[in-house]
Amino acid sequence: MGLLWVSWIRRRDAHILAVDRYTFIADERFQAFHAESMDTWTLQIKYVQARDAGQYECQISTEPKMSHFITLNVVVPRIEIMGETDIYVKTGSTVNLKCVITQSLEEPAYIFWYHDNERVLNYDKTQKEIKVERVDKDTTIGTLIIYSGRREDSGNYTCAPSNLDSASVLLHVLNGEHPAAMQRGKNSAAPCSWSHLSAGLVLFACCSTPRAALATLLALGVAGHLLGWAGT
Repeated sequence: MGLLWVSWIRRRDAHILAVDRYTFIADERFQAFHAESMDTWTLQIKYVQARDAGQYECQISTEPKMSHFITLNVVVPRIEIMGETDIYVKTGSTVNLKCVITQSLEEPAYIFWYHDNERVLNYDKTQKEIKVERVDKDTTIGTLIIYSGRREDSGNYTCAPSNLDSASVLLHVLNGEHPAAMQRGKNSAAPCSWSHLSAGLVLFACCSTPRAALATLLALGVAGHLLGWAGT
């Protein structure tokens, strides 16, 4: 590439994010890399957020300048425990708590359940059983089954997948009495951003935990391609 520079520009505000390996943004989630052996320029965005969605430009300092545009789409998974905010059952009942995760590009590595902040273990399946099922390409259901519910099974139950925030419900196991009032409402949690990226010459997918979420915009020799086109 000689003395030519490759710049990364965020199109929505025309902010120059990086030139070659040097970043020009205070947001430390952004970092630029250059692999000289492959003529590859990379813009990396850690801990992807919904506001990062949009178009990014890879620009080469030729005259006239040459550019390649990449669109980053941020997919926001949703989580909810089906049913009411408060659940009332009689002692001896079987309780099914279903935690539904939708719009997820990747199946969670695990789904943990907690009862009053203590993790529910799957050792004795005659009392409690945990199941996880991937029902389609972007939906996972984690189920906690409580057999022969007892008063001590009452409390807060939290569904905590590996890749996003948790959702909770309150379970009340009653000795035949009727509750004076029932609270109703959907159970949901704040979404957590995953991401996938699509571009004309590049198709890249990245789905990870909110603490390690990573979107990488790859030029993949785009500069070399553009220079090749310029010479034809």
